[in-house]
Amino acid sequence: MLAKWLQDSQSTVVFTGAGMSTEAGLPDFRSKDGLWKKKDPRQLASIDAMKRNPEEFYDFYRMRLHNLGLADPHKGHKILAQWEQRGLIKGIITQNVDGLHHRAGSNNVVELHGTLREAVCIKCQKVYPSDKLLEEKIPQCDCQGKIKPGVILFGERLPVDALEKADTLSRESKLFIVIGSSLEVSPANYFPSLARQMGAKLVIINLEPTMLDYEADLLIKGKAGEVLEQVEKLVK
Repeated sequence: MLAKWLQDSQSTVVFTGAGMSTEAGLPDFRSKDGLWKKKDPRQLASIDAMKRNPEEFYDFYRMRLHNLGLADPHKGHKILAQWEQRGLIKGIITQNVDGLHHRAGSNNVVELHGTLREAVCIKCQKVYPSDKLLEEKIPQCDCQGKIKPGVILFGERLPVDALEKADTLSRESKLFIVIGSSLEVSPANYFPSLARQMGAKLVIINLEPTMLDYEADLLIKGKAGEVLEQVEKLVK
């Protein structure tokens, strides 16, 4: 059914969450073994944490960059990139900050929570490659401002341009596919509901139940890569 909907749709949007990244070997945040079960996120991933305990803050993000360096896009990421190239999907909205969609070859990716591919000065907003975070214990910009990861920290607002792009994609979609997200985090979980309200079919692919299962036209329980591989065989 999903393969036919994908072929028939003139405007398909994909929304990805942590489940897409865990299959590449990256830890998630909210599962029983997730990062936030071991440590209060506001003590590690907030502007306040960066100012109050900078060494622990930067050590945490260096660990994440190390893990990211060991991860590669999996078959699911690559299939989505191929679908974009073939005109089957219009774009990807992601909660993930790992940049794996870009590395797989996707171009139209809206990163709601920023990206670990970059770092930015909190004073002058100069953007650096994320390797800058590895050069010093507490990295500083030429203007003497601290350099933070290019992700949205607790206490920061989501970027307006990303929200606007995600809103437009959602409103214009005819088929909206959620992959690997529990849909617990707001305002990100607003977009699947918005697409559904605007008349799109809503498909949810996830291993566990989500907050929006009751709105879905199709629920598929499974791993992202495996499900996408099966759909790809039917689409070809």
